[in-house]
Amino acid sequence: MAKHKEEKTNVMRILDQKKIPYTAHFYEEPEGPEGTREYGVHVAQALGQDPRRGFKTLVARGVSGGYYVYEVPSPENLDLKKAARAVGEKSIDLLPVKEINAVTGYIRGGCSPVGMKKPYPTVFHETALQYDTIYISAGRIGAQVELAPRDLLTLLGAAAADIIAK
Repeated sequence: MAKHKEEKTNVMRILDQKKIPYTAHFYEEPEGPEGTREYGVHVAQALGQDPRRGFKTLVARGVSGGYYVYEVPSPENLDLKKAARAVGEKSIDLLPVKEINAVTGYIRGGCSPVGMKKPYPTVFHETALQYDTIYISAGRIGAQVELAPRDLLTLLGAAAADIIAK
């Protein structure tokens, strides 16, 4: 069973194809509800990581109907007003869980900014650029990739801004 867990994900294949170096990390699913701040913190603790270097993927829809992807440190919450300003929207709302798969191709708890069904405007919290490497989902629960944030932002054409609640 361990061999199955360590199979390459689409995220890893895309990073390989683009020649972006990364390190894969695998973990057992933690207890507790996925998609919460505690879930990301538990994953970081299980892997011996700094939770502030682990970024969770949140997807929102703007008042215009456009979709946006936000990457925030696991212990933090997205500030909807700051996030809307970062993409030039009047307001945004987080996507309901039941719509995540249809929009992204991923499930809750395994959503990655890399390899979504379509490329969406993506914004990382500005602290991502303070680290040599950060952790993001590898596209499924139980797998993460660690890589240089600048490589990731370049790949995604992403921006960095202050998007977390204070």
